Amino acid sequence: MIEISVDPVAFHIGDVAIRWYGIMMALAILVLFLWVAWQVRRGARITYDTLVMMALVSIPAGIIFSRLLHVIDDWDYYSQYPSQIIGTEGLTIFGAIVGATLAIWVYTRIAHLNFGYITDTIAPGIVLAQAIGRVGCLLNGCCYGGETDIWCGITYTNPESEAPVGVTVHPTQIYEITFLLLAFIPLYLLRKRLKPDGSLFLVYLTLYSAWRVGIGFLRDVEPFLFGLQQAQVLGLAVLAVTIPLLIYRTRWVKKGEEAKPEDK
Repeated sequence: MIEISVDPVAFHIGDVAIRWYGIMMALAILVLFLWVAWQVRRGARITYDTLVMMALVSIPAGIIFSRLLHVIDDWDYYSQYPSQIIGTEGLTIFGAIVGATLAIWVYTRIAHLNFGYITDTIAPGIVLAQAIGRVGCLLNGCCYGGETDIWCGITYTNPESEAPVGVTVHPTQIYEITFLLLAFIPLYLLRKRLKPDGSLFLVYLTLYSAWRVGIGFLRDVEPFLFGLQQAQVLGLAVLAVTIPLLIYRTRWVKKGEEAKPEDK
């Protein structure tokens, strides 16, 4: 068994508590930004000005949608305490993905940029950022799994943890960190090998959605719809779109082969 006694609060600035969760979220955003900056330096068809603008529009949108889906998922509570709707204590990964993606799509429409190419460039960096973010969940005690006696189960002992103290649970955060780091490998290797633009991002969405559907059965979360958790419902909805698109549109590009005009 693994025992975690870390205080979720890293330090205080005056009366403001700075949690490890927030620190890791900030680090995740920085890693994603640096990933795209590295791709720009290596010749990606994205300017640094575009990178900065995407960050400015996608980060707030990701946070807002992330919070919105959390509030919807726990509406029974927030309907009783509406003053707590605005906050950052509860966020959802799917909400962040949806919000940031929509913001980038709107920006690319306005700026006349290739949305598919940009999301393909970002995709491998997203899983790295998510892996770092899940470290924050691990330290915070949120997103934990159901009770278990498995050898790698986690027991939280700090009373400030969001997980039930003294109860051994599935280390779903560690499961997901491992999955995301492994998912980075095919996403990295498939860069520039799939057409049309946007196909690699569809692969990312498919992999992650399938994972969330599966890992949900080990999570200790109240059902949202049809006995499934919100993330599972969203995952199935995404899979219903991405799998047909991958089957009917995506093609393999051989090394050295030029992309057709309609693929760009």
